[in-house]
Amino acid sequence: MNNLMKKNFTHIIVVFCCVSVILSACSKKGGMGDRSSKTGMKYNDPHNGGFQVNRKVKPGPGPGLVIIEGGTFVMGGSLDQDLGYENDNKRRRVTVASFYMDETEVANVDWLEYLYWLNQNFPDDRELYYNALPDTLVWRNPLSYNEPYVDNYLRHPAYQDYPVVGVTWEQANDYCVWRTDRVNEEILRSKGILLDYKSKAETAANSNAQPFNTDIYLNGQYKGDGVDGKNMPKDLRPGAEKDARRPVRLEDGFLKQPYRLPTEAEWEYAALGLIGNTVSGNVEGNRIYPWDGLGVRSGRRKTQGLIMANFKLGAGDNMGTAGYLNDAGDITKPVLAYQPNDFGLYNMAGNVNEWVGDVYRKLTYEDMEDFNPFRGNVYVNKKLEDAERGIYAQDKYGRPIKEMAKAPRKQTWEELQNQTKQSNDSVGYDADMRGYNDEVTDSLYGTTTLVNNKSRVFKGGSWNDRAYWLNPATRRFMQQDESSSTVGFRCAMTLVGNPEINTQGMPRFKSAKSVQTKLGRRSKATP
Repeated sequence: MNNLMKKNFTHIIVVFCCVSVILSACSKKGGMGDRSSKTGMKYNDPHNGGFQVNRKVKPGPGPGLVIIEGGTFVMGGSLDQDLGYENDNKRRRVTVASFYMDETEVANVDWLEYLYWLNQNFPDDRELYYNALPDTLVWRNPLSYNEPYVDNYLRHPAYQDYPVVGVTWEQANDYCVWRTDRVNEEILRSKGILLDYKSKAETAANSNAQPFNTDIYLNGQYKGDGVDGKNMPKDLRPGAEKDARRPVRLEDGFLKQPYRLPTEAEWEYAALGLIGNTVSGNVEGNRIYPWDGLGVRSGRRKTQGLIMANFKLGAGDNMGTAGYLNDAGDITKPVLAYQPNDFGLYNMAGNVNEWVGDVYRKLTYEDMEDFNPFRGNVYVNKKLEDAERGIYAQDKYGRPIKEMAKAPRKQTWEELQNQTKQSNDSVGYDADMRGYNDEVTDSLYGTTTLVNNKSRVFKGGSWNDRAYWLNPATRRFMQQDESSSTVGFRCAMTLVGNPEINTQGMPRFKSAKSVQTKLGRRSKATP
């Protein structure tokens, strides 16, 4: 046998062995990663206890969201001038975890969908519907003819893609809760895990009329005839009937995290979009606005001179002169107007200011964490109707009733059964952490300060603001039950799992790629 034949033969043998190993691994039930690396027991085996692990589902954004890869940045660093001498956003370096954020502001059509759902599901509850209505009277001005907007801005089709305004911080949060439930319900019904909408409508007379709620469903309190679909996961527990099915669990990975308002740090980080100026971990150019440059006009050849956002250029100048409107917006503009920033977010400067989750404090920068900074924590638990069985108490809309957290740690079983019993560790525990023990009290509100625990931050500038407020570091506040024709909002969502999104061209340790392989080998070696 000559050298060439030997070489080819050796090559064939190597390929054959590799293929044999791959086929052998694939042919075995419970391939790599389908056994516990600590006990050696198979996952998803009905004969050894039925512990189920889903490795196929990968977390992803909910509808309307884009991924924002987190990182470190200088919060307040883009503020090159402090015209009001507020000194309320001094520079400090923080880290923001990766998260999801709405591509656009919530539009009128989105809010009308919300109102329609409330009216359809609770037709006799006029109070619920009324409380969800935006305050369209925010358009009224004693020295301005804005009355047409009062009737038309929310409901007329011409404005359906414009950002909703007149919404309080509290209403925006209620919308986030509703949106979470509708997105998760759609996921479960489209997969056949819950009864599809058509079947649900046909069996409405016999079905559970309670609206879907994510927390109630995950707690096993939303199931049964008229609710369960045909494609529920198999119940592999010992003793379960043949072909028995169960509701989805959080561990299955199907359901999305709650929609919520972004924190102030998240909003400022996302607005700057410094990912477009970052090379190998170094930010090569700071920004004053969500785009490059020191001005508010485009510097690109094809769009040179065009205004980059919707704002007020000067006194009496909301949109420029006829024949060449500079930003083409007398009031707001559609939520997809102008160019997105480097994260793909539209109108992070101008159009409308946006609510964020934080309570306003002038000296926030002096008392804060440097990882996911946030001021506004109020710790709550879901109230138990039956502590022995873990059943949540529900309000008349099918939502879990929330109550202030009773302790800074997990309660003992005895404490849980008797909610009125307090342990020594929980004496003096305050579940409302918004004030950070500052000296501002409600009794002094309006006397010594206009700031209290219901003062919420909004950012971004609006159609009726000057260019200064387009800087992502600027911040203002309003009471959480107040609204304005210049304030709207967009939602965010927590990203679970690996925070790294952009890996193209980055070096990698070999061991980082083989973690799953190692687990598989270790499992296979277990007798």
